[in-house]
Amino acid sequence: MGVLTRSEALVKAKELGQDLIEIAPNVDPPVAKIADFQKFRYDENKKERASRKGTSAGELKELWLSPRIADHDLMVRLNRTEEFLKEGHKVKLTVKFKGREMAHQDIGYKVLQEALTLLGDKVAVERDPKMEGRKLSMIVGKGKGKQNAETENK
Repeated sequence: MGVLTRSEALVKAKELGQDLIEIAPNVDPPVAKIADFQKFRYDENKKERASRKGTSAGELKELWLSPRIADHDLMVRLNRTEEFLKEGHKVKLTVKFKGREMAHQDIGYKVLQEALTLLGDKVAVERDPKMEGRKLSMIVGKGKGKQNAETENK
């Protein structure tokens, strides 16, 4: 409709039986449109719900490992890791230490390193292995292997 004064815009909206909705108040001149306010709010809420719908896939899943894990058990856990990554989740691989296993934390680091090697280019390390009490954990996400190569060098 072009540039109108506020009172002209309000009169025009009343004639049409609609509401005057301010869209961009900080620009010069402010931008407003004539529409049904209830329908406008409904459409905005619908857009917001649709945008939130896609973000729920980014959860963090945790898989527990043992420093004495068998090869087959490790493969089962890594297959599950790949499934989670395909669904768009990040995965926290955690090695739990019990009793005297705490004296051999290097074995836990080796288990995580072996897991990275077996997963290959499918994952990228989001957080390097870190001790948290009796647990050693790292977070992996979907990747092309650029960060994975850095971790192998360490």
